Amino acid sequence: MSAELVLTGARAGYGTIEVLHGLDLTVPAGKVTALLGVNGAGKSSTLRVLAGVLPLRSGSLTWRGRTITRMSALDRARSGLMLVPDERAVFATLTVRENLQVVVEAIGQRDISPALDAFPRLHERLVQRAGTLSGGERRMLALARALLARPKVLLVDELSLGLSPKVASELFAWLATVALGGTTVVLADQYTKDALGLADVVYVLHRGECSFVGDPAELHPTTVSAEPV
Repeated sequence: MSAELVLTGARAGYGTIEVLHGLDLTVPAGKVTALLGVNGAGKSSTLRVLAGVLPLRSGSLTWRGRTITRMSALDRARSGLMLVPDERAVFATLTVRENLQVVVEAIGQRDISPALDAFPRLHERLVQRAGTLSGGERRMLALARALLARPKVLLVDELSLGLSPKVASELFAWLATVALGGTTVVLADQYTKDALGLADVVYVLHRGECSFVGDPAELHPTTVSAEPV
């Protein structure tokens, strides 16, 4: 199985606080990698490091064999390494249509229909400001925006955060379809059962280090769900 991303000896943090302590991570190409762990384990920080939003203090990152440690977050996004954060993933004061148009215009396109085909509910919300959408609709819009950018790697943080189980299941089903289409996915999420069902490879993080890596079948859900993840 070829590697899409390889993170080696990653140390990163915020101010004087280090949150990743020499983390190693290998993301297989065209597969789903799930990052699990309790709050504060380093899941979101790992995604931010991969996206270039959080710089490495030491360590390295390669993408398809090319070192991108010093590549900016903007250049990574332009190259197809897309982060869907758990918060501030949409422009709250813009309408749904405007949120989608920002993306297609940035890549020199005009057609927002792929996003609406993926999430038909957004058809009914095109003139509504994104900040007034429900939590599930905002997540749909965030994913739709990423879809329009034609990602090669999709980094999704807390897909089901604050959502009902029904809506969360819908979003997981959509993400499974994206993965089947060949897009590499790295997912950090609180719904351990759903994440395990989707993942090809699982990493369990604990205080910025890896405590388990392997096949989801080797990991019983109670191992990581004793506390919220």
